[in-house]
Amino acid sequence: MKSKWRVFRENVVYARNHIAFIVGLILAFSLIYHLTRLDESLKMERVHVKITHPPAKFTTGNLTSEDLKIAKIAWKYFENNYQPSTGLVNSVDGFHSTTLWDTGNYLLALISAHEIGIVSDEEFRKRVDKLLTTFYTMPLFEGKLPNKSYDTLTGKMTDYEGHLSEKGIGWSAIDIGRISIPLFILLNKYPEFTEKIHKILQRWDLDALAKNGVLVSGKPKNGKLQILQEGRLGYEQFAAKMLFMLSLDVIKSLDYREHLSFTKIFGIDIPYDVRDLKNSGANNYVLSEPYMLDGLEFGWDFYSSEFAYRIYKVQEKRFKETGIPTAVTEDHIDQPPWFIYNCIFVNGKPWQAITDKGEVRNDLRTLSTKAAFAWYVLYPNDYTRFLYEKIKNNYNPEKGWYAGIYEKSGRINKSININTNAIVLESIFFKKVGPLVIWATRKE
Repeated sequence: MKSKWRVFRENVVYARNHIAFIVGLILAFSLIYHLTRLDESLKMERVHVKITHPPAKFTTGNLTSEDLKIAKIAWKYFENNYQPSTGLVNSVDGFHSTTLWDTGNYLLALISAHEIGIVSDEEFRKRVDKLLTTFYTMPLFEGKLPNKSYDTLTGKMTDYEGHLSEKGIGWSAIDIGRISIPLFILLNKYPEFTEKIHKILQRWDLDALAKNGVLVSGKPKNGKLQILQEGRLGYEQFAAKMLFMLSLDVIKSLDYREHLSFTKIFGIDIPYDVRDLKNSGANNYVLSEPYMLDGLEFGWDFYSSEFAYRIYKVQEKRFKETGIPTAVTEDHIDQPPWFIYNCIFVNGKPWQAITDKGEVRNDLRTLSTKAAFAWYVLYPNDYTRFLYEKIKNNYNPEKGWYAGIYEKSGRINKSININTNAIVLESIFFKKVGPLVIWATRKE
């Protein structure tokens, strides 16, 4: 028997035909209403959250020739790494593998590039149509949800190293939440894709992404399916916002207060998730990624606006105290272990760079190109202008933007990847128009 959430969602999906814009407004309103209820409860129970700055007021306007140059360099990545056989794009330059998180970033980059005028209508629609066709035909983990990783040449399931995996390695609710954002935008702004997206959503067993109001992932273990809670403060709420708009019961994952605590760094109360590696088996990364994306795409809610400001401000404070230019987040790097989480706070310690296994690699901490761009458009001020000046030449004109600059050596982190270049494009879009999801639901 189908759950009430699945029945409701199916009815909503069917109703989207030819009225996608109206449905998008309804769904967006439902999210706003829910977040408002959280804000009202906050007023009754502050949970030690003290407002440190007024709500953000985004300023937008015309792009400069320099902005367009930045965007065109970023789009080079998507020209070079596009796979016409599937419509997918490589996660890292020349490496034919991708995740749904990375593919979500690609679609948002494509939408941004099209709207700022560097991708034609014809190319945009051709790319979207091919990718949606692949989504409808690609194999699913246990036949129910997208696998965590795919080969971009064939669309087949792989492991994270790019090796083919016939059965798959599981699903990620966070990644599926990520891909749901551009799918939602396409439904609202480009109704010609409604039917294909409808068919894709019908293939996916979205109910499996949540249990008792909490996001969950699934992976095989000893021949059985293991279900695990997924997401920590920032990431969890960011992904849950979009899945809530698809009618999924993620009420607990939306609540920032559920596992919230604070630690003082450079005199600033920094929010973190009390579930860390020691007590839960998962790292509780505190870094820029989910907060800057929430600003670029949703325009923030009460909590994420306040928390994003603190996350940004402590990085500025670190520079003032140490002289080290600071814009830290998760990033690909150009040497083993190839991916690093540059954290403000993680597993009880400040300013740590760690692997997903929890190994500390502070020698690999970087000034992040994508974080510098994002903070520059979200908080245009003297410090973010300084960050922008530090990384504005950090690119290969024929390949795209490099991931960053190593703090210790000053050497360029020459990883060229989908996430860096996508967020650069999103940042330029934001500078012109504002948050992507708000733009998608705005009446013309």
